[in-house]
Amino acid sequence: MADADTVTVDTSDPLTQVAGAGNSDPLSQLADIHLPDPVSWWPLAPGWWVVIAVVGVIAFVLGRRASAQVLQRRIRSHALGELDKALAAYRTASAAKGADPQTTKLNYVNEINAVLRRVALKHYPQQHPASLSGKHWVTFLRTHGDSTLLTDPLADTLSEGRFARQWDVDENALFQMARRWISSLYLARIEPIRAPDDTSTSTAVSKHA
Repeated sequence: MADADTVTVDTSDPLTQVAGAGNSDPLSQLADIHLPDPVSWWPLAPGWWVVIAVVGVIAFVLGRRASAQVLQRRIRSHALGELDKALAAYRTASAAKGADPQTTKLNYVNEINAVLRRVALKHYPQQHPASLSGKHWVTFLRTHGDSTLLTDPLADTLSEGRFARQWDVDENALFQMARRWISSLYLARIEPIRAPDDTSTSTAVSKHA
């Protein structure tokens, strides 16, 4: 029978073995703690692929829109430059000695009309604006774009075009009207507005097509 004061020591315990070896700090003999490997960012979670796809689509749409706006500004600048050239040519021809005022003004009006038609054809090719004439052409101008400066005298001038015998029109007013009308198409992107007599315009288009 064992003595009650006797303490039994478990010699299989590593801490006991280390202590028995004379080491005052048995915990220093323990192995370091091994942390798990860090979580890798690749492959991406499905949610991230959705985010990347959405961002890509948005970037593509915004890029196309920005490119289209830049292109529209360039075309607009070119069209307005054609108006500037027409006005400069008219003033130069008017200042020439022996120039016929009616002929120079006729050429000027025809140049402005030509620029307006080219711009109209660019925006509304399906409506064949180049084939419109007379009041049908004026109706087209009034129902497409900003025509607030298109007064009745200017409308008569553009309506008669090269068939007029005499001109009495303010060249600056015609220039400003054409400039505002063209700018409104490129800057505001105004959609066609059907007027009460727009059917007559469509009829005229079909006849000229």
